[in-house]
Amino acid sequence: MTDAGRPHAEEPRDLDAWLLERAPLLRAWADFTAAAPTPFTIPGHQRRAGAWSPTLGAVLAADVPLYGGLDTVGLERGTLARAEALAAARWGADVARYSTGGATHANQALLLATTGPGDTVLVARNAHRSTLLGLVQSGARPVWLPLEHDEASGLPLGVAPATLEAALAEHARSAAVVLVEPSYLGTLHPQRRRTIEVAHAAGAAVLVDQAWAAYLGFHPDYPAHALALGADALVTSAHKALPAFSQAALVVARTERIDPARLDQAFEAGHTTSPAGAILASADAATALLEHPRTRAALGDLAALLASARARLRAVGYVVPGPDTLPAADPAKLVVTGSDRVPDLRVLAEALAARGMPLEMADAGMLVPIVGLIDPAPAVEALVRVAEEVAAGSSLSRPVAPLSAGAGWASSSTFPPQRLTPREAFFAARETVGADEAVGRVCAEVVAPYPPGVPVLVPGEEVTVDTLATLRRAQARGVRIAYAADASLATLQVVR
Repeated sequence: MTDAGRPHAEEPRDLDAWLLERAPLLRAWADFTAAAPTPFTIPGHQRRAGAWSPTLGAVLAADVPLYGGLDTVGLERGTLARAEALAAARWGADVARYSTGGATHANQALLLATTGPGDTVLVARNAHRSTLLGLVQSGARPVWLPLEHDEASGLPLGVAPATLEAALAEHARSAAVVLVEPSYLGTLHPQRRRTIEVAHAAGAAVLVDQAWAAYLGFHPDYPAHALALGADALVTSAHKALPAFSQAALVVARTERIDPARLDQAFEAGHTTSPAGAILASADAATALLEHPRTRAALGDLAALLASARARLRAVGYVVPGPDTLPAADPAKLVVTGSDRVPDLRVLAEALAARGMPLEMADAGMLVPIVGLIDPAPAVEALVRVAEEVAAGSSLSRPVAPLSAGAGWASSSTFPPQRLTPREAFFAARETVGADEAVGRVCAEVVAPYPPGVPVLVPGEEVTVDTLATLRRAQARGVRIAYAADASLATLQVVR
């Protein structure tokens, strides 16, 4: 029986045949590997590394190039173009591009396609580091948008329409608006359609980072995806939530406000000229699966499974927000933001890791396990049981407030003063000083708690006492400080 309670005696074979018909890149990968050719093309292992090292051979077994693998070296078969046209149709878009550089590359391509030196772009402050580096590449000047947050949980919801209206009143000629929907924690703004309408009324394109929920819009019990609400483009990661290789991502866009030729040039500017065919094939297959009834059933099962898990975790004292407590949320996201019995959630994270269940994100006040679509019930049951055991063995204590309630996840409406654009600061001469000495100086590097990689300090911003304190609090809670030259935060790089 499947999770949905239906027998599928031959379904794996039938589903595979269905998938091969609808995913041209997967079909090309299967044909190439079945033919067992003797290629005289890159990659240099040419599928023979197993003769020297079986272990290395196993690592490289799936590696097939796009050029001379999934297609001819000259791409005469048009395999990638057919697959991308099918992907665009799935999202109701005009164009789609599959990336082997993850959502990072796709976010940067969108900024290069829609902004240029001196342009103003309004950016939700929970934007990923990839967006920031896209601003460095394009030379645009960001105006940061604070997020509305849920009063009960402290979690960020997104950019409110009124917030965007106020920003556009001050920056009327903004080229684009960048939103993150859903957030890393699965939250969405309940009025996000209206936020998009506000941007369009001012003539700005709306770019949405939807990296963490490729499945939105493909099940009636899930929120709609951004293009269905009117956005001009969205980026999503196939590998974060779907069965695809790491680095598999795509960008889908409409062309009313985005020039398709410029988008193509921007995409190619940062993409590899030797894309991995296996990554492309997995992205093609994973997105095609979104149209299959079994995937839709699995999405429904996953929502029900996690609703049950939330109820059990709450019953033993954990604080677990979800679609039933938030104004809008991804039902496939599980987030624990505290406990009245486990004062430091790292205790639970360590217990899970000891049993072979490492988490995507864990600090003293928050845990984020990523739950997959394929047969998740046994794994979720094991996770909940460990959480119940840890809660039963702990004494009552005041829970630690989630880090997301502070500036680390941009719920604050006060940001450091911006003295230079990210591009100006990135290319400026810099020096390294003690962190306390950096207060009042202009930051020359990205500094972010990771995951999710949302910057607390951006190149061009003044280092303040508050931002430094936010970073140190995160570090004390066990959060890794990423991207900074000195991860210990003893020093910072500032503009000379």
